[in-house]
Amino acid sequence: MGANYDDDGVLVPALCLGDAAAFEWMVDRYHGSLRRLALNYVATGAIADEVVQETWLALIQGIDRFERRSTLKTWLYRVLMNKARTRGVREQRTRPFSSLDGDDLTLSGFDPDRFRPADDPEWPGHWAAPPTPWQEQPDRRLDAIDTLDRVREAVADLPPNQRQVLALRDIDGWTSEEVCNVLGLSQTNQRVLLHRARAKVRLALDPALGGAP
Repeated sequence: MGANYDDDGVLVPALCLGDAAAFEWMVDRYHGSLRRLALNYVATGAIADEVVQETWLALIQGIDRFERRSTLKTWLYRVLMNKARTRGVREQRTRPFSSLDGDDLTLSGFDPDRFRPADDPEWPGHWAAPPTPWQEQPDRRLDAIDTLDRVREAVADLPPNQRQVLALRDIDGWTSEEVCNVLGLSQTNQRVLLHRARAKVRLALDPALGGAP
């Protein structure tokens, strides 16, 4: 059996020794996600590719100095974000993650009655009457090309802060703690951004899935 590179105790020493298999494992696992994250800060895919390559170079050159104050994955993504911010146009493309004001659901086409009020003691901002779960929809509708296209378009149209959280949580399978550590979010802000992102994607899918328009 191969080495367990999921364990930083195995991965970091292997990288320090120049283990090509360990580096290839990291590239296979994180390259696509790093590029998606970079695109939230820079204007073109070509620049995102350069930022990702610079991040991999930083890993190779800096692994000997990695102090394990965080996981290697967290460190890698922070390096990527710093480089992307330096190369990119973040001020023109994004708002601070903590800035949630002005994202009025009513202005985004939402019916506010579909959500609990902000002062709800248990689930502020969550669904008041949840939509039908996707797994209960007929397979033929979920598999339809136009539905998948709606998903892609809806995700692309999200504000960058919401798109980043949604991508890390729902595409890359990160935990809420990992997302908070990398993006510098509080748990509350992470939950709000994720909820709003999911709600907007769901809203875009409602016509295709028979939900409320």
